[in-house]
Amino acid sequence: MALLPHHFLHSPTTVHHHHPQSPSSHLNSQLIKNPSFPLSKPSSTSSKHFYRPKTQSFAARCSSSSSSSPPPERPVANDLVELPLFPLPLVLFPGAVLPLQIFEFRYRIMMHTLLQTDLRFGVVFSDGGSVADVGCVGEVVKHERLVDDRFFLICKGQERFRVSRVLRSKPYLVAEVSWLEDRPPPRPAEGDDLEALAAEVENYMRDVIRISNRLNGKPEKEGVMDLRRNLFPTPFSFFVGSTFEGAPREQQALLELEDTSARLRRERDTLRNTLNYLTAASAVKDAFSPSNSS
Repeated sequence: MALLPHHFLHSPTTVHHHHPQSPSSHLNSQLIKNPSFPLSKPSSTSSKHFYRPKTQSFAARCSSSSSSSPPPERPVANDLVELPLFPLPLVLFPGAVLPLQIFEFRYRIMMHTLLQTDLRFGVVFSDGGSVADVGCVGEVVKHERLVDDRFFLICKGQERFRVSRVLRSKPYLVAEVSWLEDRPPPRPAEGDDLEALAAEVENYMRDVIRISNRLNGKPEKEGVMDLRRNLFPTPFSFFVGSTFEGAPREQQALLELEDTSARLRRERDTLRNTLNYLTAASAVKDAFSPSNSS
């Protein structure tokens, strides 16, 4: 699967009327260079394959950006907890930051409850009336209540979870969930070195940004882009997945993978395919440039 450059964009997305994104040839390398994940090594995290409890329609406005906040205490894996769910046509990853504007009545009710409790809710990918059964906790790190009772939030992705059962769907979706963590496979693939895989993924990302910038006529920057920023392989794999905007099904599959090496390998393959596509596009552009025409 090749992701076109616009899949890496971190631009605002309007959710109340969700339409497929139109193709764009721009890659926001500045935002790709600025991961917001914690620099400490977390215990790995995990999931499995997704879909399909039903939920109601939803409305909100959201975008991705970056921020930082101290991580909360991690709950014990396999404990079942009650969690309000917010279906959105996007995928939230651990460590990623998500601004939201809440204006639909039922989600304003949810926010009034959250602000009196632990400020945490589940973000689940929704597409065409179905929702994923694997999602990511969004913790409210900043909020502002507006004059018309709307809320503006800054949320940060925390633990992943799997929905065990839906408890109620009105006035908003509430489910019982269990926490997920990456578990290495019993027989790791030969030569599976997480540090080497992460370095390979970072190199592909650099090349994708470089060729995309060239295609768009942007000047090349001096020095080597530090995309990883000292992240350990697991949070780095989540950061890479968060850059694949515009491909939410691929992001959901990455969110659900059971181990870091599998996630990095899939990201490496996707970035390699994208690089091949961009390299071919660059060659075509050079062949038909005015300097090469007779």
